[in-house]
Amino acid sequence: MNEKIKYKSLIIFGFLSLLYSEEPLTVGFWNVENLFDLENNPDKNDDEFSIGGRKNVDQEIYDLKLKHCSEVISDLNVDVLGLCEVENLVVLNDLNIAYPDRDYRIIHYESPDNRGIDNALLYDPDRFSIISSKPILNKLKNGGATRDILYVEGKYQDRRLHLFVNHWPSNYGGREKSIPKRRSTAELIIKEIEMLQKSDEFAEIILLGDFNENPDEQNIKLLEKIGLTSLMKPMIGKSNIGTYVYRGKDYLYDQIIVNDQLQDAKNLVVVNDSVYILDLPKYRQQEGSYKHYPFRFWAGNRLLGGYSDHLAIKVKIINN
Repeated sequence: MNEKIKYKSLIIFGFLSLLYSEEPLTVGFWNVENLFDLENNPDKNDDEFSIGGRKNVDQEIYDLKLKHCSEVISDLNVDVLGLCEVENLVVLNDLNIAYPDRDYRIIHYESPDNRGIDNALLYDPDRFSIISSKPILNKLKNGGATRDILYVEGKYQDRRLHLFVNHWPSNYGGREKSIPKRRSTAELIIKEIEMLQKSDEFAEIILLGDFNENPDEQNIKLLEKIGLTSLMKPMIGKSNIGTYVYRGKDYLYDQIIVNDQLQDAKNLVVVNDSVYILDLPKYRQQEGSYKHYPFRFWAGNRLLGGYSDHLAIKVKIINN
């Protein structure tokens, strides 16, 4: 190669690398709605999603689910992505193959949830590096099994960021029964964060997840006592704004929650007004009795062929 051309190419490459490194870190979350493989695992309650189960799934349906999940991830386009309702590493690898735009790395641990659904983290190693990760066992006070909380410590540029991927107990079986389960989960998170802050009082912390509560409900408000704030809080009460719909009402169950250190204009900082719900028309039903509801993949055992019953969210973070 001509030396002049080679020199100019190096300059251009260096300039583009600098621009790329100065772009904000984008962090997102999405409840994918039951991303199961086709195998019947005898240790999990996954029969309905297996070959021969009551949903009558087959390879074509599984491939459609992966295709639609890939489409959401492409539209969201984030460097770090928390996921919930994934069955195992197999489906995560299949999803990563179905989404060719980035070569994500995957962090996943099997949890004791009786349905077999777990939390996971996908991340772009060119944008975010991993220091450590672990599952946090969420043993409910009644002894019931539920999803682990996934903890990941990583680094963006020269700054550390602590992430917790959550999927708090749902309202299945009645709201009054579920509130104490979420309280127990909130108390577990608080304990973990207080331990983290003892070793690093300036730790920058972000919680991603489907919390099955709005930002102004009691168990999310417990987190405010240790300096955590839901970035979705300003959206409460706004018409047709939410990530989930139940009985015609919008809810902000999917949230990004950050501590004071991510809002203090020092080191890593959340970009103002950068919280975003991926609310494109194709992700909502546009007609019929369920108009405005997220366009889900399943309605009971009936295949709708949509995307999920939850909308995806994201936020931008810069290094000051």
